Amino acid sequence: MNISSIVVQALPKHIDELVEYFQNEDYVDYHFCDKDTGKIIVTIEGEGVEEEIKKLVKIQQLPNVITADMMMTYQEELDEAIKELNEANPVPEILTKEDVDVKDVVYNGDLKKKDFHGGV
Repeated sequence: MNISSIVVQALPKHIDELVEYFQNEDYVDYHFCDKDTGKIIVTIEGEGVEEEIKKLVKIQQLPNVITADMMMTYQEELDEAIKELNEANPVPEILTKEDVDVKDVVYNGDLKKKDFHGGV
Protein backbone atom coordinates (compact mmCIF):
# COMPACT_ATOMS: atom_id res chain seq x y z
CA MET A 1 0.00 0.00 0.00
CA ASN A 2 1.25 3.47 -0.89
CA ILE A 3 0.13 6.71 0.75
CA SER A 4 1.01 10.16 -0.59
CA SER A 5 0.23 13.72 0.41
CA ILE A 6 -0.80 16.14 -2.31
CA VAL A 7 -0.64 19.93 -2.14
CA VAL A 8 -3.35 21.42 -4.34
CA GLN A 9 -3.04 25.06 -5.38
CA ALA A 10 -6.12 27.05 -6.45
CA LEU A 11 -7.34 30.60 -6.37
CA PRO A 12 -8.72 31.45 -2.92
CA LYS A 13 -12.19 32.06 -4.41
CA HIS A 14 -12.37 28.37 -5.47
CA ILE A 15 -11.19 26.79 -2.19
CA ASP A 16 -14.63 26.15 -0.71
CA GLU A 17 -15.95 24.29 -3.77
CA LEU A 18 -12.76 22.20 -4.06
CA VAL A 19 -12.80 21.34 -0.35
CA GLU A 20 -16.43 20.25 -0.67
CA TYR A 21 -15.51 18.12 -3.68
CA PHE A 22 -12.61 16.43 -1.84
CA GLN A 23 -14.75 15.79 1.24
CA ASN A 24 -17.33 13.96 -0.88
CA GLU A 25 -14.97 11.81 -2.98
CA ASP A 26 -13.77 8.37 -1.91
CA TYR A 27 -10.46 8.34 -3.83
CA VAL A 28 -8.99 11.19 -1.80
CA ASP A 29 -8.92 12.26 1.88
CA TYR A 30 -9.17 15.97 2.67
CA HIS A 31 -7.09 17.25 5.60
CA PHE A 32 -6.52 21.00 5.58
CA CYS A 33 -6.82 24.20 3.60
CA ASP A 34 -5.52 27.75 3.80
CA LYS A 35 -7.96 30.04 2.01
CA ASP A 36 -5.54 32.97 2.05
CA THR A 37 -2.86 31.11 0.07
CA GLY A 38 -5.22 28.86 -1.90
CA LYS A 39 -3.55 25.68 -0.71
CA ILE A 40 -5.34 22.40 0.09
CA ILE A 41 -3.73 19.31 1.61
CA VAL A 42 -5.13 15.89 0.69
CA THR A 43 -3.84 12.33 0.75
CA ILE A 44 -4.29 9.51 -1.71
CA GLU A 45 -3.71 5.77 -1.36
CA GLY A 46 -2.99 3.08 -3.89
CA GLU A 47 -1.81 -0.48 -4.24
CA GLY A 48 1.12 0.83 -6.27
CA VAL A 49 2.61 3.92 -7.86
CA GLU A 50 0.50 3.53 -11.01
CA GLU A 51 -2.77 3.77 -9.06
CA GLU A 52 -1.51 6.81 -7.15
CA ILE A 53 -0.46 8.57 -10.35
CA LYS A 54 -3.94 8.03 -11.85
CA LYS A 55 -5.48 9.66 -8.77
CA LEU A 56 -3.00 12.54 -8.85
CA VAL A 57 -3.75 13.20 -12.54
CA LYS A 58 -7.49 13.14 -11.76
CA ILE A 59 -6.91 15.87 -9.15
CA GLN A 60 -4.70 17.87 -11.53
CA GLN A 61 -7.44 17.85 -14.18
CA LEU A 62 -10.16 19.20 -11.89
CA PRO A 63 -11.62 22.58 -12.84
CA ASN A 64 -10.06 25.45 -10.87
CA VAL A 65 -7.00 23.44 -9.80
CA ILE A 66 -3.87 25.37 -10.78
CA THR A 67 -1.42 22.68 -9.66
CA ALA A 68 -1.45 19.49 -7.63
CA ASP A 69 1.88 18.02 -6.63
CA MET A 70 2.90 14.97 -4.62
CA MET A 71 4.93 16.15 -1.63
CA MET A 72 5.52 13.14 0.60
CA THR A 73 5.03 9.46 -0.09
CA TYR A 74 5.22 6.19 1.75
CA GLN A 75 5.71 3.13 -0.43
CA GLU A 76 5.31 -0.22 1.25
CA GLU A 77 6.98 -2.08 -1.63
CA LEU A 78 10.04 0.19 -1.32
CA ASP A 79 10.30 -0.63 2.39
CA GLU A 80 10.21 -4.34 1.58
CA ALA A 81 12.90 -3.98 -1.10
CA ILE A 82 15.14 -2.03 1.29
CA LYS A 83 14.63 -4.71 3.96
CA GLU A 84 15.62 -7.44 1.49
CA LEU A 85 18.75 -5.53 0.46
CA ASN A 86 19.73 -4.95 4.08
CA GLU A 87 19.28 -8.63 4.90
CA ALA A 88 21.13 -9.88 1.81
CA ASN A 89 24.78 -10.87 2.00
CA PRO A 90 26.77 -8.20 0.13
CA VAL A 91 29.47 -10.75 -0.77
CA PRO A 92 28.47 -13.24 -3.49
CA GLU A 93 28.61 -16.85 -2.32
CA ILE A 94 31.27 -17.79 -4.88
CA LEU A 95 33.70 -15.33 -3.27
CA THR A 96 33.37 -16.99 0.14
CA LYS A 97 34.52 -20.41 -1.07
CA GLU A 98 38.16 -21.43 -0.69
CA ASP A 99 38.24 -24.00 -3.52
CA VAL A 100 37.00 -21.84 -6.43
CA ASP A 101 39.27 -21.47 -9.46
CA VAL A 102 39.64 -17.80 -10.38
CA LYS A 103 38.75 -18.76 -13.98
CA ASP A 104 35.25 -19.67 -12.78
CA VAL A 105 34.59 -16.15 -11.46
CA VAL A 106 32.83 -13.98 -14.05
CA TYR A 107 33.11 -10.23 -13.54
CA ASN A 108 30.25 -8.17 -14.94
CA GLY A 109 31.10 -4.83 -13.36
CA ASP A 110 32.04 -3.08 -16.59
CA LEU A 111 29.17 -3.30 -19.08
CA LYS A 112 31.11 -1.39 -21.75
CA LYS A 113 33.52 -4.29 -22.12
CA LYS A 114 31.10 -7.12 -21.38
CA ASP A 115 30.60 -9.80 -23.99
CA PHE A 116 26.89 -10.61 -23.76
CA HIS A 117 27.47 -14.02 -25.37
CA GLY A 118 29.06 -15.71 -22.39
CA GLY A 119 32.36 -14.07 -21.47
CA VAL A 120 34.07 -10.88 -20.49
